[in-house]
Amino acid sequence: MPKFAANLSMMFNEVPFLDRFAAAREAGFEAVEYLFPYDYEPEVVAGKLRDNHLENVVYNMPPGNWSAGERGIASIPGREDEFRAGVAKALAYAPALGVKRLHAMAGIPPAGADPAACRATLIENLKFAAAQLAPHNITLLLEAINTRDMPGFFVSTQADSFAVWAAVDAPNLKMQMDCYHMQIMEGDLAIKLKRYAPQCGHIQIAGVPERHEPDTGEVRYEYIFQLLDDIGYDGWIGCEYRPAKATVAGLGWFRPYAAAAGS
Repeated sequence: MPKFAANLSMMFNEVPFLDRFAAAREAGFEAVEYLFPYDYEPEVVAGKLRDNHLENVVYNMPPGNWSAGERGIASIPGREDEFRAGVAKALAYAPALGVKRLHAMAGIPPAGADPAACRATLIENLKFAAAQLAPHNITLLLEAINTRDMPGFFVSTQADSFAVWAAVDAPNLKMQMDCYHMQIMEGDLAIKLKRYAPQCGHIQIAGVPERHEPDTGEVRYEYIFQLLDDIGYDGWIGCEYRPAKATVAGLGWFRPYAAAAGS
């Protein structure tokens, strides 16, 4: 049976971030994910996880200047030292939060950047990050993100992600497969989920094209959830969607799964 993690960067935005942990637990979630914890001390976030009996599934490494539009720096030549500092910062939070997966965003190279140099930079940065995470038994994740929402994002298809995974050749590097991004860029979700199942370390979902609840839009997620059971995926499914209205009002799709998990 699929198990779902609430994405607190997108869901439960009716309350401040630190209050979303309790809101997610009250709604029936047993795990959470979010973009970044770095606005708070590790002990503060850890307390919210502990108080609400929640598992922290994943968060991202520092992405560069998010407010200026940066979406990761792993593929950007000349910023290797900053990337390595970001790995250390992400790892500094990991023990308190109990996280076992960290996502390195490939990023949006600047105009005129040499694609070959960007690819080489990404591969070397991921090799470094994987080596740093391995002693902590933490999986490094690489995600393909659609270029409609993030124009110019360096890794945008599952084939891109797989090629980088193969080049890095690190046992603890996995693909983060977001069905929303995948559907926008390439479709063929079921075949790709089956093809890359051995390399898949995390899955995320959202309705397409509006990125609302997964029971809206063009993807029939009940089929996808059954497929994931059939192929033996036993990891978390991150609910990285923007509720169309109030978060709880849109959780009708989730309640049967929450009830089954609690039975």
